[in-house]
Amino acid sequence: MARSLISAPHSATDLADDRTRALALTPVSRETLDRLDRFVVRFLETQRHTNLVGPSTVPELWTRHIADSLQLLDLAPAARVWLDLGSGGGFPGLVLACALADREGGMVHLVESTAKKAAFLRDVASELALPARVHHLRIEDLAPDAVPDVDVITARALAPLKTLLGYVMPFMKIGIKCLLPKGQDVEAELSEATKYWRVNHKLVNSRTNLAGRIMVVHELARRTRGQ
Repeated sequence: MARSLISAPHSATDLADDRTRALALTPVSRETLDRLDRFVVRFLETQRHTNLVGPSTVPELWTRHIADSLQLLDLAPAARVWLDLGSGGGFPGLVLACALADREGGMVHLVESTAKKAAFLRDVASELALPARVHHLRIEDLAPDAVPDVDVITARALAPLKTLLGYVMPFMKIGIKCLLPKGQDVEAELSEATKYWRVNHKLVNSRTNLAGRIMVVHELARRTRGQ
């Protein structure tokens, strides 16, 4: 298992300390923090009856999920429109929307096929007045023209890289950047994926996981036979 940069809290009562550690890694404005705090309240309420993330990771909610999402902003500081594939419990999509709420033209498109999770995303986005639109459908069923002017594509804990690049491909255009957080197996995944894909990319170290990397994709194309 990948070792976190932050020691795991021993109980849910340590969530406030985990919050402090996360904010030291990824500082945010007072307004963004207020939105994140309200998001966490709704998240914890929903997690009691709907499995939004693995229960064992909840004590590290701030470091393992929120800070892990926020760090993507520094890799695309001028981006306004984001597309998050497989948003699940809102990581990174809703977290990014909390941070982009005060940015002119900021928007996050969240794609989630599970009805309960999509309902949670939609309810929180509405309650917090976030610049977010939830698309309740399978990624394969989302038409590229339904998400215009995208600057950045994200996908977190969604699929092995070989498969994930297939999800990303329909939305990749010139100038679009793709940010894919990956764990300690990223090199093996990349070795397999490049049998099928030509990928112009770089790997950036994660701030929240010693073994984690963020794969930054600038160009993507399918390999044809003989390439």
